[in-house]
Amino acid sequence: MKTYLTAATAAIAGLSIAGSAAATEWNVSVWGKRRAFTEHVEKLAELVSEKTDGAFTMNVSYGGLSKNKENLDGISIGAFEMAQFCAGYHRDKNPSITVLELPFLGVNNLEEEVAVSHAVYAHPAVQKDLARWNAKLLMTSPMPQYNIVGTGEARDELGEFKDMRVRATGGIGKAFSAVGAVPTSVTATEAYNAMESGVVDTVAFAQHAHLSFGTINKADWWTENLNPGTVNCPVVVNTDAYDALSDAEREALDSSIEESIAHYLANYAALLEKWDSVLAEKGVAKVTISEDQLAEFRKVAADPIREQWIADMSGQGLPAQELYDLVQKTLSDHRSGS
Repeated sequence: MKTYLTAATAAIAGLSIAGSAAATEWNVSVWGKRRAFTEHVEKLAELVSEKTDGAFTMNVSYGGLSKNKENLDGISIGAFEMAQFCAGYHRDKNPSITVLELPFLGVNNLEEEVAVSHAVYAHPAVQKDLARWNAKLLMTSPMPQYNIVGTGEARDELGEFKDMRVRATGGIGKAFSAVGAVPTSVTATEAYNAMESGVVDTVAFAQHAHLSFGTINKADWWTENLNPGTVNCPVVVNTDAYDALSDAEREALDSSIEESIAHYLANYAALLEKWDSVLAEKGVAKVTISEDQLAEFRKVAADPIREQWIADMSGQGLPAQELYDLVQKTLSDHRSGS
């Protein structure tokens, strides 16, 4: 199916030409190439097709349907049925989920990232926020804490971050700004060229992205423990398309989310296990930031940016403090097993 404008037209479009059978075909807009970041989308497509005997299929397109910063717009007009995007690409369009991009949020691993993301996604204010784009939040794309790669002399003190040009979006970009760096929000697909041409000195990514977008190939060093935060990248579906699914199709989709996330986590764990060998192979030095410097970074970036976010979002009518508290409570509950 090319577009979904209403549930009625979607249902009609799902009929075969012969009219004797219904088949549902969704287009899914992602970017880059198949990688750890998209494995849950690929697994979801596989599971849905299996559960419906091929009657419900998904065509995953890597950049062929939309630019990554325009995926939410495409969902809103029904240009495709499913898409992945990152909150930091357009914070004004999805302010509620930017709570998950606050620096030094305290999330320690991917399982915790899944827990806090899905708790926030389930909040009525967040669902209302995304509903403005005719988008239903389906699942997160959990990523570990970002770290930076750079060229030349390694930077292991905050004073050396002053005037550093860094590719960083969302709350991570704000954190770097707080210590005098100059963030730029070029997209992931533009990061390598920005680094190669000297537009940026450093790039902040999770490990898979340093590999997938080639920034590791330009790097002399990588910060192994800076961990300023991460970005939040949901997978959403067009609401009309979702509503037009049959009960069996909707069940096939919804029941496949947990297994798709589990597949993603297992795949990412395997990538992290070989990360040190990748660094050695490419001659990239690991830089360790001292605890004193990390404490100073948190002092300068975490509290002020969080308080400003709460004030700004509250001013927009969002329950900002409630959303932040939800993240912290979810982390506590997850760790206690409750």
